[in-house]
Amino acid sequence: MAETENARPASPGSSRAMRLALRLLALLCACLGSAVAQPLLSDTVIGGVSSYCVRPGDTLSAIAARHAEPLGRLLRDNGLQMHDILRPARCLRIENRKVVPADGPRDGVLIDIPQRMLYLRRDGALSAAYPASLGRVDWPTPTGDFRVTQLRRDPVWHVPRSIREEAMRKGTALPAEVPSGPANPLGHWWIGLDLAGYGIHGTNAPSSVYGFRTHGCIRLLDEQAAALFDAVRPGTPVALRYRTWALAQRADGSLWLQADPDPYGRSSLAGELQALRALARRHALEQRIDWPLATRLLAQAQGIAERVDRATCAAPGCSPSPGGVAAAEPPAAAASRVGSPPSLIDEAAEARSRRR
Repeated sequence: MAETENARPASPGSSRAMRLALRLLALLCACLGSAVAQPLLSDTVIGGVSSYCVRPGDTLSAIAARHAEPLGRLLRDNGLQMHDILRPARCLRIENRKVVPADGPRDGVLIDIPQRMLYLRRDGALSAAYPASLGRVDWPTPTGDFRVTQLRRDPVWHVPRSIREEAMRKGTALPAEVPSGPANPLGHWWIGLDLAGYGIHGTNAPSSVYGFRTHGCIRLLDEQAAALFDAVRPGTPVALRYRTWALAQRADGSLWLQADPDPYGRSSLAGELQALRALARRHALEQRIDWPLATRLLAQAQGIAERVDRATCAAPGCSPSPGGVAAAEPPAAAASRVGSPPSLIDEAAEARSRRR
């Protein structure tokens, strides 16, 4: 390797040693600087408040995963406990607003790790948005810019030795290979990246989506992995980012802040607040933000975009106007507005789901 030559003893004034030291310092700075990507100001908020009526076989975890709503929020908003029995035809309130990050490839995939969301853009326009599961705290998903290199339908899972050894420590034996089929945790679709061993795939466990449960890969609902499989090709850019908050200014002037959990412990409330103030200052928005509310949202990190204009609403179903006057909206109208599933699940994935 190249390092063996550079590892030879060098004199104190060696220019070679100095160049190596500078390269290592630059690498260290790059790693530290990219630990948490600083958001740009977005102009897009998707999702909203809608109603979902329970179908036979549904579970609370699966409903929350499909709609990209934190499970705790779903339970709280509907007065439910985790082990409550769901009755078919019961309608639940869904709230899943997301700030779509402003960066990422114009034609390609952006994955926001703390958001647990994958976004697909075509010609700069948002084409699809899917809830995802990312790497566990002890097995984090890497960040960086990658490309699609493989597209495999009905993949065989070649179980890495590290995963087999982990299973053995827990008293479970895993085979070296898992053939395609219902027992394969990759589902029916594999989109490999140019980072060995990592990729985007489906799943045979839908309720496991929208969390931090993988060994570093990006897990989607199987029908959404199918839609993404059809939309990408070898060479498609894939950006993996880690940032715990995002701010959007919509076309109507309203300001929306989304704060997400920090699963890998790379951020702090003080740092987030400082960065948010800096972004607001750059766009002359600092005086318009309700800073006590913004601070509370950052601390709670609930994963739902909330409006942070100084004119805020306290009444249920309230919709504040950009001019500062809060216009009340009847709760029934808020619950019936179409918003969340169509804007978080594209039409191709919905069509596949209906056919299955």
